[in-house]
Amino acid sequence: MNTRKLITWVIPILVFILLMPFHEKFSMENEARASKQKPKVLLFIRKGTSENVEFMLKEEVGVMTSMLEEAGFEVIVATASGEPIKAQTTELIPDLKLADVKVNDYVGIIMPCMAKGAVPSWHASPQEISLVKEAVAQGKPIAAQQGAIIILAEAGVLVSKKYTYYFDPEWGNNSFVGAIYSGVGVIQDGNIITSSNCPYLAFGDGTSELTKLFIETIKD
Repeated sequence: MNTRKLITWVIPILVFILLMPFHEKFSMENEARASKQKPKVLLFIRKGTSENVEFMLKEEVGVMTSMLEEAGFEVIVATASGEPIKAQTTELIPDLKLADVKVNDYVGIIMPCMAKGAVPSWHASPQEISLVKEAVAQGKPIAAQQGAIIILAEAGVLVSKKYTYYFDPEWGNNSFVGAIYSGVGVIQDGNIITSSNCPYLAFGDGTSELTKLFIETIKD
C-alpha cells in the first residue's frame, strides 16, 4: 500500500476517533433533554401493611409504572418516609419523600392500594390530605385504588362524587358522608378515578383499567 492510499484510510479513522467523544456527549444531552420533556406523574405509595408486599409491588405498582412509561410519562415514586420498600425478592426505592413533593411538577397523581384492613382502622396524614387538596385545586387528575381512596375522602374531595370501594365505608368513617358510593369496580367522576379492585382482592383486579383511564384523562 503506497503512502497516498495509507493516508486515505488513516484520516477518516482519526477523524472518527476524535469526534466520538463529542458524539457521545451530544447523544447524552439529547437523552437528558428528552427525559426532561416527558410529563411527570407522581406515584404516591401510602403507608400501610400490605397482605403481600412483593405481589403488590409487582402486580400493582409495577403494572402502573410500566403502563405510564409506555404511554410516554416519567414516573416519580414518593412515600412518606422515602425509605425503601422491601419484599422477599423485590425492592422499591422511592425517588423522594412526600414532604419534598411539589404538585406543580406533575400532570397527575396515582395511588396504589398497598394496604389491607377496614376503613376505620386507618386515617390519612395531614401531608397526604394536603397533597390531594392541592392537586384537585390545580385540576390535576387523581387515581386511587382501594386502600388509598380514604385519602380522597378525608381530603373532602369525594363530596358529591361517585366512587367505588369493596364495601360501603360510610358506616365506619364520617369522611365519606356526602360522597356517592357506587359499588365495586372502576369508576370515574371528573378528574377523580377510583378502583375497589386491587390485586389482593379475590373478585378482580382493576389496576390496568384504573391506570388506562388515568392516562386517557391526562391526555385529554
